Amino acid sequence: MNLHRLLKQREADNKPLKVALIGTGKFSSMFLSQVQRTPGMRLVAVADDNAARARAALTRSGWPASALGPASIHDAARQGKVFCCDDALHVIADADVEIVIDASARAADGVAHTLLCCEYRKDIIMVNVGADALAGPLLARRAREAGIIYSLAYGDQPALICEMVDWARACGFEVVAAGKGTKYLPEFHTSTPDTVWPYYGFTDEMVAAGDFDARLFNSFLDGTKSALEMASVANATGLTPAPQGLLYPPCGVDDLARVLRPREDGGMLHHRGQVEVVSSLERDGRAVFRDLRWGVYVTLAAGSDFVRDSFRDYGLVTDPSGNYAAMYKPYHLIGMELGMSVASIGLRREPTGSPTAWHADVIATAKRDMAAGEILDGAGGYGVYGRLVPARTSVDDAYLPIGLADGAVLKHPVRQSQLIRMSDVTCDEESVAARVRREMEHAFA
Repeated sequence: MNLHRLLKQREADNKPLKVALIGTGKFSSMFLSQVQRTPGMRLVAVADDNAARARAALTRSGWPASALGPASIHDAARQGKVFCCDDALHVIADADVEIVIDASARAADGVAHTLLCCEYRKDIIMVNVGADALAGPLLARRAREAGIIYSLAYGDQPALICEMVDWARACGFEVVAAGKGTKYLPEFHTSTPDTVWPYYGFTDEMVAAGDFDARLFNSFLDGTKSALEMASVANATGLTPAPQGLLYPPCGVDDLARVLRPREDGGMLHHRGQVEVVSSLERDGRAVFRDLRWGVYVTLAAGSDFVRDSFRDYGLVTDPSGNYAAMYKPYHLIGMELGMSVASIGLRREPTGSPTAWHADVIATAKRDMAAGEILDGAGGYGVYGRLVPARTSVDDAYLPIGLADGAVLKHPVRQSQLIRMSDVTCDEESVAARVRREMEHAFA
């Protein structure tokens, strides 16, 4: 609370928070639509591999042509305009940038940009959940050592889940489970960019008219994004995954407390304090009644008979015993809510979720039988999807993180659904991302 009041004071004092954005996908476009309406906040620069795409994103999200085209970030900051370029380093290094939003697509890019933010002392909001799942705990530590803030992105589900977990714990509740909803069927694990749009019900005309990336949307569908997001939540909250990863139980909002309770009490949880994703589809494809496809949740345990009775008295939907209740938020607005992270960091020096330990990892799993010599293409692609596992399992069995899979070459054949190990591939082990990942394993394993 009070962030809007503080932002208005910044506006009145002519001291707006100066923000730069890297990457211009759907998330970014939604942020661009709102930041121009937010007092006390100025977007001064946008960087994308294609500067023309950055300008197009600004135009599509409602920015007038008069706001584009300043000669420098310095001019943009003073004229109320936005500088566009194709160089992330140029944006991060500029003295007129205070907060960097990393919405890049590749995990390796997010890692590199975080290290640059540490070097140039710029706070960073990590939209790139692949980078956070690959090395977030170490990146957050590096940020603290540099005196900057590394934050998850409010509006995306991990930060919203972290907020709900924090709320519950600050109220004295035990968090039994936390997570989100998604559209899931087991067959989605083998989806590719060529097959993704019919699953969403998108026509060719809809795809052509929007800023939809087939590989990104396929990562939502094939389970990779859910795994990455639950790894982020686990590493930021201390909740942990089940040994077998995500189970995606079909579950509507009225059944959260019944389904997401421990097995010994009639639920499906492996343990208390678990991350889990619920499906909006029954396994036969029927829609779940009152599903949580777009939302987030926590389930809570009553610590006493008095609390159990209070759950009932105030209308919470509970499990049959009354000992477990659920709270949920039915939607998330992704980039349209991102200003909360900017304001929290810039005004309070607080992240909206940040990794503190390494509890969960996301590993590459074969979508199909593949031959020796095939090149893997990473999250959302044709060859592998990401599966959530406990971090200890990942280290002990030396699995290939999904964030390092792009460009890796298979040494020998693998079977469909096989968990791929580092020993199964040849990859660039001296890349920045690979070196940071090894450092994290040594520091946190």
